[in-house]
Amino acid sequence: MRRESARLKKHAERSKPSKVDPCPPGQSGGQYKPLSDQQVREIHQEALRILANIGMDDVPEVLRKQALSHGAIVNKNGRICYPESMVQRCIESACKAFTFYGRDSKYDIHVGGDSVYFGTGGAAVQTLDRSSGQYRPSTLEDLYDFTRLVDQLPNVSWFTRCCVATDVEDIYELDVNTAYALIRGTKKPVATSFTLAQNVDPIVDMFDIALGGPGKFADRPFCKAHISPIISPLKYGEDAVMVALACMRRGVPISNIVATMSGATAPAPLAGVLSISLAETLAALVMTNIFEPGYPMIFSNWPFVIDLRTGAFRGGSGEMALLNAASAQLSNALGLPSGCASSMTDAKSPDAQMGMEKALTSLACGLAGGNMIYESSGMMASLLGASFEAFVMDDEMLSLVHRIIRGVEINQQTLDYDSIESVVSGEGHFIGQPETMRSMERDYYYPKIADREEPAVWQDRGALDHLSRAKNKVDELLEHHPNYLDDRADKLIRKKYPILLPEKTK
Repeated sequence: MRRESARLKKHAERSKPSKVDPCPPGQSGGQYKPLSDQQVREIHQEALRILANIGMDDVPEVLRKQALSHGAIVNKNGRICYPESMVQRCIESACKAFTFYGRDSKYDIHVGGDSVYFGTGGAAVQTLDRSSGQYRPSTLEDLYDFTRLVDQLPNVSWFTRCCVATDVEDIYELDVNTAYALIRGTKKPVATSFTLAQNVDPIVDMFDIALGGPGKFADRPFCKAHISPIISPLKYGEDAVMVALACMRRGVPISNIVATMSGATAPAPLAGVLSISLAETLAALVMTNIFEPGYPMIFSNWPFVIDLRTGAFRGGSGEMALLNAASAQLSNALGLPSGCASSMTDAKSPDAQMGMEKALTSLACGLAGGNMIYESSGMMASLLGASFEAFVMDDEMLSLVHRIIRGVEINQQTLDYDSIESVVSGEGHFIGQPETMRSMERDYYYPKIADREEPAVWQDRGALDHLSRAKNKVDELLEHHPNYLDDRADKLIRKKYPILLPEKTK
């Protein structure tokens, strides 16, 4: 009995939260290089050739005039072409690193260099219902619940609205209430999209109110805009271009996302996907930097894959992992803040397929050194759905990814020669060695959702599978009801804007 009591006491001691996080976000990536240096140069040159000779179509007049004044030319087909020298000037003058702020400084992210962070993305129109296990249209309440869930997940370093509130039909109300849900539910950096350019100013004004007054957002811009200014292949989208310019006027950092589709809006060969995708993302960079050189922009080159037999998007494929890792490598070679995408599983439920696809794609992008890796948790069904349980499972998976990226630290302490000498001539094991105890927290990660118990212990504790444990954790985390807006700011916002979330929740 005494032996069992001592064992339980020791187990309880070891189960306490670690004082040191062995795998925090922000690890240094770049270990995985799917492309050789020569291949990087060849794809870069091909992208420059595409922009110089084929060029861009459907260029909004305001952008056309600015581009021509900076050296662009019109080819025989009437398309705007960017000479290599013009593109290279934009790369040289582009922002190389910036701080993506949280409303609490402990969440600030340094974007650039070789630091790797995982966050969310997506615009799922369906949510996997926690009770029924069936998909249903996503709601504004779902978005708020996802926000307050992510507020507690340490490996989701920023939160982009992951679902569309399909119960809000008016475009202005949708944009406003999406932004409101984000600032009410978390103080992490956030991201949203603006349907129309005229919605930017009122929403940034709302951010100012939340921060305490006019101009406060510009001092610490905690929200970035997800914009897709390119319509593949090689066209601009006028509404998105105008949104980008409106964001730049108000100091909103932008993530210009380019998502080509292999065999559809991009060539089927993977090299062709990479060259046109890089060209289009460079076109977005040119668009930004001819108006304001050095503006904080994430170079979000997201090459996507379709199943060439059916035409359906395949987010969890090995080709997706390879292409987005290569995208991160290409962006980093240019010295630009890189954005790529992972974890876009095609699985419909949090199952083994989900785990396989998400782990492979996240690890590839992380090891390749993507600065900001989007879609990295919660997304399901080829981006059509979002899942509460998946968010929790993915957060733990990302701890393992960060641990792998961190690698092995080699120095005299970690080589531990003295312990080897002592143990070999003494006890014959390393369990009680001082460096073992220090290493226990410093070097090893201990999951909280995944089960590592013996079968008998697992059975005694209810024989719960991974999904069941995740469901229990979601229930626990959703008891968290923050309201990160003070009463005065909330009243001012509600007086000025059509806010649909109730003033108080459970």
